[in-house]
Amino acid sequence: MIGHIRGELVVKQPPEVVVDVQGVGYEILVPMTTYYVLPGLGEQVRLWTHLSIREDAHVLFGFAQESERTLFRTLIKVNGIGPKLALAILSAIEPDDFARFIEMDDINQLMKIPGVGKKMAERLALELKGKVHGGNADGPLFSAASPAVAAVDPVEDAESALVSLGYKPAVAAKMIKQVQAPGLASDELIRLALKSAL
Repeated sequence: MIGHIRGELVVKQPPEVVVDVQGVGYEILVPMTTYYVLPGLGEQVRLWTHLSIREDAHVLFGFAQESERTLFRTLIKVNGIGPKLALAILSAIEPDDFARFIEMDDINQLMKIPGVGKKMAERLALELKGKVHGGNADGPLFSAASPAVAAVDPVEDAESALVSLGYKPAVAAKMIKQVQAPGLASDELIRLALKSAL
């Protein structure tokens, strides 16, 4: 099992990044909460990782904080939740908020997460009560922090990221349009769109 990856961040295309480790580029899917705090291209980064092995692919997931990886691993143990939905949940909501909604049985808030309907929200509340905790004490492990590199077309980038998180293209476009403002980078647009959806 690959526990963590440390190397040079060479690609940022939400929700995927590529980290170069001594000449080998690892494609890693990350939740938007991790994407928001990534350093700039060319900087060193360390991500906590989870390797998902399927018949047709080996997929590596990365997290800025170990607590996010722990929540991811807890989520994929729930019947009906695969890695893609777990990533969407982590992208749409902070671990602290998710833990609070679970403990309060707040089905309505859970249903606002893309891909989570009423039955899934009820299952999450039932199966995870007392098992999830927020907390971001173990901050991201970067050797240096620098501003994110702006995408050529931040609106298109942001819409693409939302679609990959489970939103329908028309819904993603509408969400981005509602928060669009001059000068906003794709990661800022995604953050605002996800925040407005909750």
